[in-house]
Amino acid sequence: MGKVIAIANQKGGVGKTTTAINLGASLAAADMRTLLIDVDPQSNATSGLGIRKGSYSRSTYHTLVHGDPLASILQPTELEALFVAPASRELVGVTVELAEDPDRHQRLKIAVESLIDSYDYILIDCPPSLDLLTVNALIAARSVLIPIQCEYFALEGVAEFIETVRQIRRLRSPNLEIEGVLMTMFDERPNLSHQVMENLRGFFATQLFSTIIPRNTRLGEAPSHGRPILLYDIKSKGAESYIRLAKEIIHGTEKSPGPRLERVVGHI
Repeated sequence: MGKVIAIANQKGGVGKTTTAINLGASLAAADMRTLLIDVDPQSNATSGLGIRKGSYSRSTYHTLVHGDPLASILQPTELEALFVAPASRELVGVTVELAEDPDRHQRLKIAVESLIDSYDYILIDCPPSLDLLTVNALIAARSVLIPIQCEYFALEGVAEFIETVRQIRRLRSPNLEIEGVLMTMFDERPNLSHQVMENLRGFFATQLFSTIIPRNTRLGEAPSHGRPILLYDIKSKGAESYIRLAKEIIHGTEKSPGPRLERVVGHI
């Protein structure tokens, strides 16, 4: 049975989609059959893997709203073991279109269940918000990976997001866990980055992945070429970091929500 991981943070610009693309590619490169589901209307995870907007007729919108099987919308990538369920701008209207549907929170979970045995990992790239799309992803997932940028306002909004995870776990998905908190866009030079890193370690303790994603020019360039960093520049620090992250996940360094996580909610 495949492991379903939602990659989410309500704060934008924290490396969420970059992580979805490059973690997916690194898992696939390790011979893990991987599916990346894009439910962000911006479709950046889709285009970041070389799938041009307008080159496909159906997207995750059609799965969520019209009930099209996920298998019918999948797109291949340059990596043989990596497939994408592409997104489209139509996803913007999902909340309104499903407003009267009693099963609106379960749509993605139902769709994912049909493919759970066909993949080792299923990653879900969420929009930077706590809307119906993100809730669908969290309910469909077994765990959530939270990217956090190493900056002064890193913890801004995290308490609200973690509280949402706790509520979903309590009301709808009791098995939902925290896969881990990932520090991204780390700059080794400023003292502030190191201070933020220490603060995050103090708050999250064992919830943190040991891998830290650096601020890396090549990592920023890769999406414009429609390629994951692994195929764009495998020798870059960004590629090395995401390969390490994939190894952490494959080898089962799953984090569990403990007292430290509860302390974050109370202190932010």
